[in-house]
Amino acid sequence: MHKKNNSKTQTFIQGLRPFSSSIPKTLKRHLKKGGYNYSNIVDNWTRMVSKKISDACYPIKVKMGKEMRNGTLILNVLHGKEIEVEYEKNEIKDKINSFFGYNCISNVNLKIVQPEINNKIKNFQKIKNLDEVEAKMKEVNDDKLKVFLRNFLKAYNEKND
Repeated sequence: MHKKNNSKTQTFIQGLRPFSSSIPKTLKRHLKKGGYNYSNIVDNWTRMVSKKISDACYPIKVKMGKEMRNGTLILNVLHGKEIEVEYEKNEIKDKINSFFGYNCISNVNLKIVQPEINNKIKNFQKIKNLDEVEAKMKEVNDDKLKVFLRNFLKAYNEKND
């Protein structure tokens, strides 16, 4: 046996060291803070909870308690879906805890976010005069493209009625 002299006395067998001593210190800190649990929750989110819930919210942070138990899961919830997610909090906790096999999450906090609205789509207006478009389409040389553009414009106008 080999003894190493430092503040902590550790015994190693012929150069073999515990796996924990080979992990970088920064990675150890993340593992102790629950980074492994967070990455597992994010990776398996849609499998853990229903499709309805996963479309309405997603995890942003996990705050773990002592001994990696009784953590708090913080979810970003789309505005308008907060009531649905609020009613499903207990189900979310139960499903995550059953996934891990122990009481990993004890609280679920919600953070409401506004969905991004694409303003460019709103700037389109109904094309009322197809004759102007037809005149511009005469400049196009490809006949298949002209047919496609006509069909597209008709479908667009029908949709926006």
